Amino acid sequence: MARGEVTGKKPTGQAATDKKQVRNRGPPTHAFSIQEFCDAHRISRSRYYELKKQGLTPIEMIVGRKRLISFEAADLWRRERERAAA
Repeated sequence: MARGEVTGKKPTGQAATDKKQVRNRGPPTHAFSIQEFCDAHRISRSRYYELKKQGLTPIEMIVGRKRLISFEAADLWRRERERAAA
């Protein structure tokens, strides 16, 4: 079977989906959005806000209308949570 470039058809299969995933990622960042932080640390967004009421979330920075959590603040938060659990 001829390749998509030869036939003029769109490519299908794993290679096509890999290209889409790479394209949709956007530029690399050095901070988490709230949702990205929750996903990375396997907690729900509602749990994040429960922790926030208790003062147990990482420091947030406000950029425009967004709230972001730097990788360093997330690392410090993880260490503090580990210490509290010990």
